[in-house]
Parts: sequence; C-alpha cells; structure tokens
Amino acid sequence: MDEIFDIFLLEALINGILFGGVLALLSLGLNLIFGVVDVVWICYAELVMFGMYTMYWLAGVYDVPILLAALAAIGLVAILGLLVHVLIIAPILGSPPINQLLATGGLLFFLQSVATLMFSIEFRNLGLRLPILEFNEMYFSYARLLAFGVALVGMAAVYLFLTRTYIGAAIRAISQDREVMVLMGVDSKKVYWVTALVGGGLAGLAACLLVLQYDVHPFVGISFGPITFIICVLGGLGNMIGGFVAAFILSIIISVGGLYSEMEWGYVLAFVFFIVMMFIRPQGLLGKK
Repeated sequence: MDEIFDIFLLEALINGILFGGVLALLSLGLNLIFGVVDVVWICYAELVMFGMYTMYWLAGVYDVPILLAALAAIGLVAILGLLVHVLIIAPILGSPPINQLLATGGLLFFLQSVATLMFSIEFRNLGLRLPILEFNEMYFSYARLLAFGVALVGMAAVYLFLTRTYIGAAIRAISQDREVMVLMGVDSKKVYWVTALVGGGLAGLAACLLVLQYDVHPFVGISFGPITFIICVLGGLGNMIGGFVAAFILSIIISVGGLYSEMEWGYVLAFVFFIVMMFIRPQGLLGKK
C-alpha cells in the first residue's frame, strides 16, 4: 500500500513540474512586460485565448499544418500585444496605476465580449489526440510533456535574447532604472515596443501549448489569468527568476493537492499558500523590499 501511495505521490509531483513549465512561460511574459513598462496587463490571459482560437481555426478547421498554425498564432498574438501597448498602454503611461489597471481590466472584458460575438460560448477542441505515456505504473500526458519541453526551449530563447543581444541588454537596463537609461540615449519607445512584441509572442507560444490540453472558449482566460498573476506577485512583480520559481511551487501544490481531493482543492491550497507568503514576504519570494 505504501509503495502504491509513493508511486501516486511521485506521479503527482512530476505532473506538477510538467504543468509548471507552461505556467512559468505565462508568468515570464507578464513579468517581462511589468519589469520594463511597469504596467500589469490584467488582460494578458485573453491574448492567450485569441492564440488558442487561432490554433483551433487554422489547425482544427482548415487543416493547416500544426507547426505553421503555431507560427501564425505566435505572430498574431505578438502583433496583438504590440497593439495593446500602442493603443491602450502608451497613452496612459504617465497616469496613476489605478487608471492603468482599469484600462487593461476594461480591455479584458472587451476581448471576452468580442470573442463571444465572434465564436459564441461553445467549447471547441483542436481534435488532436496525443497518447498517454506509461512508465513504472505512472501515467503522463504526452501533450503535457511536449508543452513542458517547448516551454523550456522558449524560456531559454528569451534568456539568450535578453543576455546576448543589444536590445535585450537595453530591456534589462531600462527595467532596472528607466530614468537613467533614457538620459543615456536609450530609445525607451523602441524598447517598449519590442517588449510588447516579445511578451505577446510568449502568450502566443503558451496558447499553442495549452490548446493541446484544454478546450478553448471566450472565458478560458479565467482559468489561467488569476494563477498567472498570483505567480508573478508571489515571485516578485517584475522578477522573472522569482516568477519561474513560484510557478513550479504553485503547480506542485495544485497537483499534489488534487491527489488527495478534487483538483479545485489544489487551487485552494495554492491560494492559501500565496496568502500566507504575502504576510511573510509581501515583496515576493525574490522581490526586493
């Protein structure tokens, strides 16, 4: 009995780690935007929703090869992210933070309404049936393994971009001290545009991975938006390494919590852990005081 229990627990831990890869990818995009632009996009998960719809229509309805559909979804959501910055964020950058939150929150409801009018509230599935892998009496979703691997590659690519390119160095510098970098001649407008593109592209990549595992509907962002925001706050807003660590901690709590009860209770335990940590470290796990 103990052996079976240990296998189930190990299976839950591994599945939690695999799920954490996609959550880390989501938090990376949101943290990148906040660290540079200093605005939290409440509507970030709705960009993911439109990427999932793009994958569904291209690959599931019009039979476009899945890799081409994924590239189109990433590109579309990257452009959508740029439009969000240019049309919504840029005009209110100098306004109080509450106005910025209200603007992106209003955009959230607008995008949900547009998706509802365009696609109805019907749940849609890509229709791609991936196998379940068995190893030592443990079962793992191939889709989740694939998503974990692609998420790690995506995060590694972003790391190389930020550390090995001029614009990446400018992004890191302006996130640390935007006033000084502007005085040194850094084009902050260009940096903001590139950040919005990269952040949107990461949302598009996450959409391509999530549509392999979940149905898409106009309110699918509710499933990922709150947990992504909690991860960013827990890790320390703007701290990409902190968000990476927090993503795996919360995903493991959710997975192990679901082992002993309903999966919803796993999310409850993750939220309780978040509340407790906010009392202990209100600045986040790796955030600065």
